[in-house]
Amino acid sequence: MSERTWVKSERQVQRERVRRNRAVRSGTVATVSTIAFLGVLAAVVTGSPGWPRVRETFFDAEAFARAWPDVLAGFWTNVQIFLIAEPIILVLGLFVALARNLRAPAFFPLRALAVAYTDVFRGVPTILVILLVGFGIPALGLQGAPTDEITLGVVALTLSYGAYVAEVFRAGIDSVHPSQRAAARSLGLSHGQTMRHVVLPQAWRRVVPPLLNDFVSLQKDTALVSTIGVVEALRQAQIYAASTFNYTPTLVAALLFIALTIPMARLTDHLAARSQRRRGA
Repeated sequence: MSERTWVKSERQVQRERVRRNRAVRSGTVATVSTIAFLGVLAAVVTGSPGWPRVRETFFDAEAFARAWPDVLAGFWTNVQIFLIAEPIILVLGLFVALARNLRAPAFFPLRALAVAYTDVFRGVPTILVILLVGFGIPALGLQGAPTDEITLGVVALTLSYGAYVAEVFRAGIDSVHPSQRAAARSLGLSHGQTMRHVVLPQAWRRVVPPLLNDFVSLQKDTALVSTIGVVEALRQAQIYAASTFNYTPTLVAALLFIALTIPMARLTDHLAARSQRRRGA
């Protein structure tokens, strides 16, 4: 018995050819329009009367090379703060979200405390939280209280971003259909087992993209700890700018932040698109 070889129909071949031609045409138009836009933008900027002064102040190659090593070393401090704060924020946010989902009357004080925490720290700007923690805790003079600026910065960022992450987790938990909980309880699972084995795994997959968005913001906001004396990338750039009256070092800091946040942003887009495909959107 001879094997039959599947062959595309003429209509299918023609349809694929049309799609390829359309994709090539769209890519060509997009490329040409982008090049034209960037060319016009560059011409407008470089042709402006103040461009020579801006180029000297913000795009000085010599100042860039001189500031690069120290700003890069300061940026490592930003990365360390981010890596320390991120897991603590995840744990704190999850705990607060779970506390807000406790419905038993005996847990009302814990639920009220969680609501108050999210309302307060989402309402206060992050920079104010950093200033209050960075200068307020040492001023109390409590025995064992941290006095290191980096530690205080991590505490402040954790308090501020923990409130946002808690709301992300709570939204993910609430997005799981109530029938999932009802089915789990009907099988004899307790509330804790239902959350652990049924609700949280589904919620976690749904909240990964918004969580990554929050962590992109967190990475940028690590620069705010410079207000309490931490010498990180922004502070190092400011030191150079103050001594030379040249702001090219701030461009160095900006490029370092961009180099880290853009891959995280693209990963967020990828995970969001994959989540939509799984749901058939």
